[in-house]
Amino acid sequence: MTLLAVLAGLIAAATLGVAAAISTRRRALAAVPRELRHPVLFLPLNFGNPVTLAIARRVVPLAGAASRPGVRVEQRTLPATTDDLPVEVLTYQASGQAPRAALLWIHGGGLVVGAARQENTWCSRVADELGALVVSVDYRLAPENPYPAALDDCFGALRWLHANAAALGIDPDRIAVGGESAGGGLAAAVVQRAHDAGVPVRFQLLIYPMLDDRTALRADPPNSTIYTWTPDSNRFGWTSYLGRPPQDLDDRPYIAAARRRNLDGLPPAWIGVGDIDLFHDEDVDYARRLNEAGVACELRLESGMYHGADALLDGKAPSMTAFRAAALDALRTALAKP
Repeated sequence: MTLLAVLAGLIAAATLGVAAAISTRRRALAAVPRELRHPVLFLPLNFGNPVTLAIARRVVPLAGAASRPGVRVEQRTLPATTDDLPVEVLTYQASGQAPRAALLWIHGGGLVVGAARQENTWCSRVADELGALVVSVDYRLAPENPYPAALDDCFGALRWLHANAAALGIDPDRIAVGGESAGGGLAAAVVQRAHDAGVPVRFQLLIYPMLDDRTALRADPPNSTIYTWTPDSNRFGWTSYLGRPPQDLDDRPYIAAARRRNLDGLPPAWIGVGDIDLFHDEDVDYARRLNEAGVACELRLESGMYHGADALLDGKAPSMTAFRAAALDALRTALAKP
C-alpha cells in the first residue's frame, strides 16, 4: 500500500470518527430544550490530563470577568489557615450601601480549575441586589493541593467573616455559605464543619453541587459524556482532590458532603440542579435526606438542564434566567432581617 493510500485511509477514518461523534451529540441534544442548546455541547470537555487541565485553567477564570457597575471589588489576603498559609479572597460591596448580611461564595471548577474572579458577574449581582457583602474564596486547587487544602481555605474564610463581623458591618447571624458545582460541594462540607465547630451559618445555597465522590464509581448514565461535566472529568477531579481514586469507604471528615450520615441541625438549604446533570441523583438524594432530618431544603429541578447551563445562558434563555432568579430570591429571603 502506498503512503498516499495510507494517508487517505487515516483521513477517512478520522472523518468518520468525527462524523460519528457529531451524530452521537446530535442525538443527545434531543433531551435538551432548544433554548438551552449551546455550541459548547459539541466540544469534548474532559480535564483528564495535564494539557487539557492547563488550557482549562487559563480559560475558565475568564468566563465571568465582568462585574456590575457600582459594586466595589477588592482583593484581600486573609490571615493564615490551619496550615499556616494565607487565603486569597475577592470581596464585593455595593457602593453607598452598608452591608448587614454576607455570603461566602465558593467557585466551581471540579476542584481542579477556576478562580474567584470567574464569579464576578454573579457575586456583584448578589452584592448589588441584596446589599450584602460577598466574599469569594480563591481556594487552593488539586491535584497540587489535595484534601483538605480547599476545605481549610473556605472554612478559614468563614471564620474570618465571623471574627471581623463588627468591622465589616455585618450581622454574624446573617451569614450564608454557597457555591456552584465543586464550590457547592465544598460549601456543603464547610457548613457541616461549621455546625460541628459551633460557627453559625444562616443558609446554604447549593447550585448543582458536587457532593459525592462515589458517583465516580457508578455506571455512567446515558449521554453523560455529552453534557459539559463528564464522568471522566468527575473521576479526575475527585481523584485529584482525594489524593487517590475514589473508593466505597473513606472516613476522612468532610471529604464529601454526601458521606455524612447525620444531617440533623444543619441550616436550611436551596439546591438547584438539572435532570440531565451528572450530579442530579446525588443532589436529589441529599435534598431528600436533609428534609428527612428536619432541615428545610427547597429542591429546584430543571428539565433538560445540563451542568452549568445557567452560567452560559442567564439572560438569554428564559428558563435559565428564572433559575438564577430563584436562587437569588431564596438567598434574599434567607438573609432578610428576622
